[in-house]
Amino acid sequence: MPPDSKVALLSTTDPTGLQDLARALASAGYRIVATRGTAKAVRAAGVACEEIETLTGFSEMLGGRVKTLHPHVFGGILARDEPGDADELSRHGIAPIAVVAVNLYRFESASAKAPERQALEEIDIGGVALLRAAAKNFERVSVLADPALYPAFIAALARGGTTRAERRALAAQAFSTVARYDAAIVAYFARAADSEALPEVLTLALPMQSRLRYGENPWATAAFYHGDSAGLPKQLGGKTLSYNNLLDVDSCLRLIAPIEEPVGFPKSALPGARVFAAIVKHTVPCGLAAADTPSEALTAALGADPISAYGGIVAVSAPIDEACARILKPRFVEVVAAPAFDPAALALFAAKKNLRLLSFEPSVPARLRAGTTLRSALGGVLAERPDPLAPPDEWRVMTDNKPDAALWRDLLFAFGAVRQIKSNAAVVAHHQVTLGICGGQTNRVAAVELACRRSGDAARGAVLATDGYFPFADGIEAAIASGIVAVVAPSGSIRDAEVVEAARRGGIVLVFASRRYFLH
Repeated sequence: MPPDSKVALLSTTDPTGLQDLARALASAGYRIVATRGTAKAVRAAGVACEEIETLTGFSEMLGGRVKTLHPHVFGGILARDEPGDADELSRHGIAPIAVVAVNLYRFESASAKAPERQALEEIDIGGVALLRAAAKNFERVSVLADPALYPAFIAALARGGTTRAERRALAAQAFSTVARYDAAIVAYFARAADSEALPEVLTLALPMQSRLRYGENPWATAAFYHGDSAGLPKQLGGKTLSYNNLLDVDSCLRLIAPIEEPVGFPKSALPGARVFAAIVKHTVPCGLAAADTPSEALTAALGADPISAYGGIVAVSAPIDEACARILKPRFVEVVAAPAFDPAALALFAAKKNLRLLSFEPSVPARLRAGTTLRSALGGVLAERPDPLAPPDEWRVMTDNKPDAALWRDLLFAFGAVRQIKSNAAVVAHHQVTLGICGGQTNRVAAVELACRRSGDAARGAVLATDGYFPFADGIEAAIASGIVAVVAPSGSIRDAEVVEAARRGGIVLVFASRRYFLH
């Protein structure tokens, strides 16, 4: 290309770093051309800048919908570094363009809350086309799709220009940006068509949030990808989160989500606003408690199984105060997650350099439970999300003995916990504190027996919840033999009548739920 090929085209919505980029380009001898708003910002920095109309010969049209879609723009970008292309550009009076810096319209944030007409205006047409064209021609063109890329590009200019490898990497970033943008548009239109249906084609474009030291095992490579960094917990201190930490934090946050009230649950027995604290290890809950204060909930949850809690992940649904920090400081835990940390708590934790501290928005646990879940299987992806139109869970007391308010609260608490434990699962609880947790069993009676055994003598007077129905009466009989006074379980067995009869003979309370909650 001839010497006048040093043309840079700028069209940005994010002003971050724009003026530094413009100064660097000008210092490197580039002729700078920009769309109207970007040109104004560049000139404000004292850098000469032409508007796009000088290339196209047309002013912006249709309220800005059309401004860069022109052969003088795309010809200048797509021309290859070959004599034939150079001759053709010369015949048409087209200036070759060597740098393209574009930020796309903010469709992802706008579409979440804007009316449809306004959201549609945030679908970028020209910007996407510019990025694709520049990335396709990376052999000659440097494309900058994100202000975060400017500093490295400026450094490359200072040493004489970008290398082919650098331009190729920038092209990959541009195509990734376009893919994510298109995925957001697909998701928006899929929601608009039928907000309850999963899409016919699952389009994912998740930016990498972090590279991980290794995967589930040290010989695996791993990274964490997420489409909405704004909704992620923020790390306030400690070592970098690992692959296994992230899995455990997810499990822990789901445990402390608010418990839904089933149909048939008496209003007078509702527990009210309480603080939840949970401890998880290898995605398996070690302890869960609800109390009036964070320190009370934390103490109870840690006390539920103090041996298993060693090296675990802790989450609390309320801010961590100094009292909580004093409880946790002498213990070895990997992560502490909470909506916030008091300054006094942070000061106490400062001595624990490796302890990972995470703050999360209070709505995150409930969103995790209610959102779409993706899992790999057979080299593909399984997707599911709760159906908001499905009938709610309905509870029925099946025995002559009826639960009092305290038993109702314990049953609801235990059932909320057992839903987050691998099937087959059983949970023993008393005073809204777990006493024995058992999951991942291949038969239900074993889950009941192990949960009761882990509870010891504390099982007497406690309640038990299972995630699935009792296929035989032996499960309920094992609970009765351990001193359990109330059980909640889904109905659905062909032997439900036998199970109810066993509960009546044992003199305990039996509540049937209409929903079964598998967790694999």
